[in-house]
Amino acid sequence: MSIPTVVLVSIGVHPASGRPRRAEQDARAVEMGLQLAGDNLHVLHAGDPQEPALRAYLGMGLDELHVLEQPAGADALPVLREYLRAAGVQLVLTGSQAETGEGSGMLPYLLAEQLGWPLLVGVAQIESVHNGMAHVLQALPRGQRRRLSVRLPFMATVDNAAPKARQSAYGPATRGSVDVQAVDEMDGDLSTLPVLQPAKPRPKRLKVIKAKSGAERMKAATAKAAGGQGQVLQGISAEDSAQAILNLLIEEGVLR
Repeated sequence: MSIPTVVLVSIGVHPASGRPRRAEQDARAVEMGLQLAGDNLHVLHAGDPQEPALRAYLGMGLDELHVLEQPAGADALPVLREYLRAAGVQLVLTGSQAETGEGSGMLPYLLAEQLGWPLLVGVAQIESVHNGMAHVLQALPRGQRRRLSVRLPFMATVDNAAPKARQSAYGPATRGSVDVQAVDEMDGDLSTLPVLQPAKPRPKRLKVIKAKSGAERMKAATAKAAGGQGQVLQGISAEDSAQAILNLLIEEGVLR
């Protein structure tokens, strides 16, 4: 069943060259939207319509990309909120975090809160939609999955657990059209001038086991500790136990 679906996309950046590109997680959201809504998918971007990287989304097979034209650095939250309220959509998909700008990952949470919609994070697949209910497969840590049922409308974020996006083809990217809609710049409630300050040094971590495979992680977890300098504290007061822990953290450089 095809339902009115909107995918919010942003401009990404290549991790090696630093050049603009389609955002990886947003492209996965477009892939999920195409599998769910097909040609009825509505892809939306708030920003500069002249950015060439936007055409990479058209290259995925879209006929049209909708852009709410905004100046650089403008808050996209208010214009997206008003647009979605007027559009009457039932499902909004987006990546979990932008690759440029602040990249705080707060936009989906703030947008869902202001729309009054539930938000599902880490969606790996939308299995079915029937009678106003969607059955969703959510990705959990360590490769686990959980099935959820949510009532429409709702918003979902997509990360790397979702199916990989198809390649962008040059021909469709050049033939697709960009529908530009000029919007008035709106001040968001959370829009404030950034405050820059020196970053605080992070505390030193204790020994971190770096293992690439499951076998290496299991071996490291079951291996006996080397050195033999540990202490077993039994039958002492809470104050003495706390002092021993504090001394260890100071010795390891975690506290100064």
